[in-house]
Amino acid sequence: MKVEKATINDVKRMHELVNKFAGKGEMLPRALSELYENLRDYFVIRGKDGEVIACGALHISWADLAEVKALAVAKDRQKKGMGAALIKACVVEAQSLGIPRMFCLTYKPRFFKRQGFKEVEKMELPRKIWAECYSCPKFPDCDEVALVFDVPAP
Repeated sequence: MKVEKATINDVKRMHELVNKFAGKGEMLPRALSELYENLRDYFVIRGKDGEVIACGALHISWADLAEVKALAVAKDRQKKGMGAALIKACVVEAQSLGIPRMFCLTYKPRFFKRQGFKEVEKMELPRKIWAECYSCPKFPDCDEVALVFDVPAP
């Protein structure tokens, strides 16, 4: 499996993949415009036919913090290490950028804990809460779990 940076041609499939899970209440939805605007944050894994079967992003929040977001693996491709491979790509990118900590907000904390993330109170992420969460329809009653990961030195 090969993790690659997403291209403009991947956006519609990424949108479909993420919002399929969002429709089931398993993650927050992403607008197509948001995916285009943040395309450089995204990694993808493609199937043999070239279609995106997994995606995820590392979005810089501050000088010392980046968010792993919109991590989605097609239902029929789960439990094959693709999510872990996307997390690893995010770690490598955080290392190359000098970002010491990553975080996520998720409904699937067990997966992230298996990748080395540790659960924290959401208020330990004040820059995230006030920058982006403030405009979320679930704010201030967020039911996602916050986790952090200390990025090892390269």
